[in-house]
Amino acid sequence: VNTTLKYLQIWNGIFKLTSKELQILSAFINSPVVASFSVEGKKSVSELLNLKDFNTLNNYIKKFKDKGVISKKDDKYALHPLLTGDLEQVTLNLKK
Repeated sequence: VNTTLKYLQIWNGIFKLTSKELQILSAFINSPVVASFSVEGKKSVSELLNLKDFNTLNNYIKKFKDKGVISKKDDKYALHPLLTGDLEQVTLNLKK
């Protein structure tokens, strides 16, 4: 896996993101802005994706929260631990 988008696609069976949502989430993750879901982050992502209005990204941020991709705590957003790449081990239990 050599790109953020490919890494996200591995876990997408869990989150069920559309291809557009995957593209936008990848842009947020790769954003040079530290607080990538902030106004500055949204402006950076909208420029990268050639969007006219960065406020349209608010709809995607809400979808990401609804699908469990990100969470908000103390006015800061955090990616789901599976998407940070910081996990040493992941255990999956499959049921028939």
